[in-house]
Amino acid sequence: MSRNSKAVVSFIVGAAVGVAVGYFLNSDKKEEWVGKLKYQTDKLKDKFRNKKQQLEDAIENELT
Repeated sequence: MSRNSKAVVSFIVGAAVGVAVGYFLNSDKKEEWVGKLKYQTDKLKDKFRNKKQQLEDAIENELT
């Protein structure tokens, strides 16, 4: 891919992201989307914490 085509693709992707953000900020469902995103983020954080704890426990068991 040439430099110019990469620049065009980057511009198009940036414009699409800008449109999506603009739509999101002006949407009536913004609060619903934020709530869903926060819920999913919290679930993901809990999964990572659990995996981290399991890994720490496994390491501790191997060292003792």
